Amino acid sequence: MEYYELHPQNPQLRYINKAVEVLKNGGVIIYPTDTVYGIGCDIFNKEALERIFSIKNDSATKLLSFVCANLKDISTYAKVSDYAYKSMKRLLPGPYTFILPAAKLVPKKLWSKRKTVGIRVPNHSVSIKLVEELGNPIISTSVTNRKGEILFDPFEIRNIFNSQVDLMLATGSLSGGLSSIVDLSMDEPEVIRQGAGDVSLFV
Repeated sequence: MEYYELHPQNPQLRYINKAVEVLKNGGVIIYPTDTVYGIGCDIFNKEALERIFSIKNDSATKLLSFVCANLKDISTYAKVSDYAYKSMKRLLPGPYTFILPAAKLVPKKLWSKRKTVGIRVPNHSVSIKLVEELGNPIISTSVTNRKGEILFDPFEIRNIFNSQVDLMLATGSLSGGLSSIVDLSMDEPEVIRQGAGDVSLFV
């Protein structure tokens, strides 16, 4: 596994570009978000998606969220109501995962049974820069050990996943906790998980 340490606010573009090259070649990476480290790949690469399911020991039916660059980007990959748009505009970028009706462009592998997808726009320069440079979203699923416990220390993550992923971008130890999950796919919002993000707007 290639391993690079980046500045969290002003990440070195040469390392971002190395990660983007890996993604374009169907690779799997670990990268920081505003909450925890994520395992990611290009959402349009089927083989890389299968690798992530295997790494996480999850069935292919589990909903994986993905990172978009901004609010405009979200509307390309999901159907966004006026209410959803106004709500997300107030809160993004930030520690939220929003459940929205999937657009046809999104691979059906990422759809839930209700034809929804989970989308993030993290408040973190590295994850946003990755998506911008790649040109399309990347998968976002938290880095955990075999017990399902979240891993925050990049050195511990490196030791565990060294032979499973192709590259890791590190910005030190993270402790943001999980994102809040809010379902905006129906007429009424529903808080699925209260995490790092304030969900008082929806309660």
